[in-house]
Amino acid sequence: MSPVLMLLGGVLLASPVRASDGSAPTTITCLTRGVDLRKERADVLCPADCPLWQFYVFGNVVYASLSSICGAAIHRGVITNAGGTVRVQTLPGKENYSAVYANGIQSQVLTRWASSFSVAGTKSGALEAAGRPLSTARPSTGKRLKKLLEKTVGNKDCKADIAFLIDGSYNIGQRRFNLQKNFVGKVAVMLRIGTEGPHVGVVQASEHPKTEFYLKNFTAAKDVLFAIKEIGFRGGNSNTGKALKHTAQRFFSLENGVRRGIPKIVVVFIDGWPSDDIEEAGIVAREFGINVFIVSVARPTTEEQGMVQDVGFVDKAVCRNNGFFSYHIPTWFGTTKYVKPLVQKLCSHEQMLCSKTCYNSVNIAFLIDGSSSVGDSNFRLVLEFISNVAKAFEISDIGSKIAAVQFTYDQRMEFSFTDYTTKDKVLSAVRGIRYMSGGTATGDAISFTTRNLFGPVRDGPNKNFLVVLTDGQSYDDVRGPAAAAHKAGITVFSIGVAWAPLDDLKDMASEPRESHNFFTREFTGLEQIVPDVVRGICRDFLNSKQ
Repeated sequence: MSPVLMLLGGVLLASPVRASDGSAPTTITCLTRGVDLRKERADVLCPADCPLWQFYVFGNVVYASLSSICGAAIHRGVITNAGGTVRVQTLPGKENYSAVYANGIQSQVLTRWASSFSVAGTKSGALEAAGRPLSTARPSTGKRLKKLLEKTVGNKDCKADIAFLIDGSYNIGQRRFNLQKNFVGKVAVMLRIGTEGPHVGVVQASEHPKTEFYLKNFTAAKDVLFAIKEIGFRGGNSNTGKALKHTAQRFFSLENGVRRGIPKIVVVFIDGWPSDDIEEAGIVAREFGINVFIVSVARPTTEEQGMVQDVGFVDKAVCRNNGFFSYHIPTWFGTTKYVKPLVQKLCSHEQMLCSKTCYNSVNIAFLIDGSSSVGDSNFRLVLEFISNVAKAFEISDIGSKIAAVQFTYDQRMEFSFTDYTTKDKVLSAVRGIRYMSGGTATGDAISFTTRNLFGPVRDGPNKNFLVVLTDGQSYDDVRGPAAAAHKAGITVFSIGVAWAPLDDLKDMASEPRESHNFFTREFTGLEQIVPDVVRGICRDFLNSKQ
């Protein structure tokens, strides 16, 4: 009898995969895992043209059972991306699955897993994949199908990328460490993790931070629970600041599973107090648009406070010192009642005040002097400066945006804020700007830019910045147009080269003028100004949010 099929998330489902009886291999999908097999040994048929980026593979030769079977087979060289038959042998679990790049697939490290498998070819050789793709879920109808869909998709109303930074120091000890893991597991379950819901990962803070698993590794609560259970206690000092900075800088990347436009959250668990400085790490996290929560347990007593480097460490590390981002649990015993209130906080996206950063929430326009005194070779250096500034920002349709206007006596809109919504296209457009040559009317150019470039985005969510680049005296007044730009909410940075008058630069710059105008004798000096401009934009952005 043919299997009952149904469509779930674009994948046809069928009865569970079973070992081959020798007549024909069982068809599976690209994403069927070793853990889904019911027999110790099975012949399976992988489909053709599986996207290599979809595969999650842990280990080499011996693979953790969480791995995709077809991904492991391609990684091992048993089949190619054209598909084919694979013999799968179930093996016991092990420790230290290694990461190896092979055949277009980068396998990942896994500390420990309960079961493994190996892959090999079959006597019949590789076959062209045929028939309908099947996965290993049981047939489901009615209410059960609805529940299965909800469980797979997760809680869409709590879409967030969350890192749990757990305390693995000697402060907490082995017993309380296990209680902490239990609490994190309960939080993960109540979050309702799923493909379109929350994604979670875990980093352990001790002497040196260790990423236990990333956001991309698991999208099912049962897998997360097992992974949390398998985390071993490391010991050492509670270098929470070091671990928080590590998490902010390395954990949240596209390669590790971060999703664009989704709130990034770190939940930091501290038993007692940190051994190092956590304030600087909190600043770094905010700059990266990460919402830091501190869950403190067993606060230092009055007698112990003399041992604490900074008794105000919680307020200095959290996203905002408004009470929302700090959460206290008196003891690790009887923590169940604290799970739901924490989950409610993590799912309150409108409260995630640190999701917007200077890197993803600004409009930056460059007003470029194209007068005859600049010259073609120096004009190329100006465009290189613009590209280097633009590279620092997260340019997208929902993120930061870049625009450019070139001026002589006339003005030419090179591209607006809505013309290009990816960094690559912006950089390509900058490279394509052609040198005009002519006179210098900077005041008219500022008025043109304020009206035509910033006018359409004036009421938008991003903060507006104008960077004026000029090498000489303007033939018209700059003070009035610059004041109008300031009044319109545009922060102006003025950059002068060679013969640009310092008075004009100061008249154009926003307050405080000393930190919003720059000067260099040579066009080659523009390169050194890039970090100052980027830092200035971020400083002004953060000040505007206070």
